[in-house]
Amino acid sequence: MSDEYDDVGEVQPGLSDQYRKASPWPMLVALGFVISEVGVVLGLFPVTVGGLLLFGGTVSGILSESGYVEQTWRSLVAFGVFLLALGALTIGLNIDPSALSVDALLDTARPFVYRGSAIAASGLMLVAVGATLRLTSPSRPSP
Repeated sequence: MSDEYDDVGEVQPGLSDQYRKASPWPMLVALGFVISEVGVVLGLFPVTVGGLLLFGGTVSGILSESGYVEQTWRSLVAFGVFLLALGALTIGLNIDPSALSVDALLDTARPFVYRGSAIAASGLMLVAVGATLRLTSPSRPSP
């Protein structure tokens, strides 16, 4: 048998000093997704918000670490705007606009409105964190 299929000289991820051995991001992304889904299914507002914050933050972190985005705050804001729109759409499809109030948004008797409120709240928090990062990060000089 010939050695033409041997990968001599090829760098293998995890087996070279060029690559790190492990990254914590995938586990945290999965954990955030699972926690947020448990919160949505069970209708637990703080669990949903916490899970979505963990999910959005880790997705933004992994995108930044892998080089897909230059600035983490942009991905945080983009993911937050997406969640805010999804939550607003969920609320808008399940409640009469004239009945919109804080009590109606947090009424557990309206499960879709309650869950939509949790999704929108987490989106709003991610936008706030992204905006804070933008305001506190040093500006880079343009090349």
